[in-house]
Amino acid sequence: MLDIAWSPTLNTLTRNAWRLSFGSGIAPIQRTPSTLIHEAPHQALHRFDLDKSDGDRPVLLVPPLAAPAHCFDLRPGQSLAGHLVGTGKATYVVDYGTMGYDDRDLGFEDWIDHIIPTSVDLVSRRHHGAPVDLIGWSLGGTISLLTVAARNDLPVGSVTALGTPIDYEAVSLFAPLRAVGRFTGDRPLAIATGPMGGLPAPLVQVGYRLTALQRELTKPWFIAKNLHDTETLARMESIERFMAQMPGYPARFFHQVCTQLVLGNSLATGSFQTRSGEVSLADVRVPVLAIGGTEDVIAPVASVRGATDALASSPSVQFETAPGSHLGLVAGTAAKDSTWAHIDRFLAGVVAKTA
Repeated sequence: MLDIAWSPTLNTLTRNAWRLSFGSGIAPIQRTPSTLIHEAPHQALHRFDLDKSDGDRPVLLVPPLAAPAHCFDLRPGQSLAGHLVGTGKATYVVDYGTMGYDDRDLGFEDWIDHIIPTSVDLVSRRHHGAPVDLIGWSLGGTISLLTVAARNDLPVGSVTALGTPIDYEAVSLFAPLRAVGRFTGDRPLAIATGPMGGLPAPLVQVGYRLTALQRELTKPWFIAKNLHDTETLARMESIERFMAQMPGYPARFFHQVCTQLVLGNSLATGSFQTRSGEVSLADVRVPVLAIGGTEDVIAPVASVRGATDALASSPSVQFETAPGSHLGLVAGTAAKDSTWAHIDRFLAGVVAKTA
């Protein structure tokens, strides 16, 4: 006869196995409540709901392309947005939506010149002209920094860049592309992405999974080992849902990433070229916090640390590390006590200096 003491564990194992195999999942999708306050093409601005604000200036979360905006809000316990709201911060996020063939001509300049500046102005006006603190993850940090560099007139108080590579020479993941690119230039890239109008979502999703190949290969063992641990499985499930919803890149934007960032290393060594002219990170004139993940292969610590040299005109550049992969840096098990704590201290210090 089965020992009664094992019944709860057996029930959990059975329930979790059923939910993963035939049910709707381990845990329902839970997002931090928010309200849509502005909508335009690739620019849906949401404010996360909160009971009261502590009076601090607002925060705007800037996601990368090819990632859903809820990268900042996967689920309770994995939500930077929820954490900021919990500290009393008026917190906003801009959502670009999906990208299709008709968006093939969208490039960095569309974000630098229009999408982010419009969002910043809208948020600032809702708070009586207060400066807005930007927090960008991955290429969202790149977009934030380039926007502030190009538009010093914007009411931006600071930029936090999470897992944002600056020195692409330090990203070993891209070394083969750079080696091939020295001989081929951008011809294979244009031929491959031009007819499709960019990099389609399925390819983005596969590419992201390949950056964590060991995780993908060991997933069955991970599930079996943690079948009794509902919270661990729920965290895994939230990441799986996130990766399944990653949208694609517009052709021009993806071309700029490959030619200027990966092959040209323009953020670290020179100016980024746009239709509107050159943009240099040396023109960023607000405090910056850069955080690198110790297990991040997309933005290794050395590549993120490049911000300390590139941001020559910033009044202060603070560099920190935190445990975690590229997404784990934002939403991993250790994020609350590392990444989020760094952000809290940085924002408190920036506000104190301007009070």
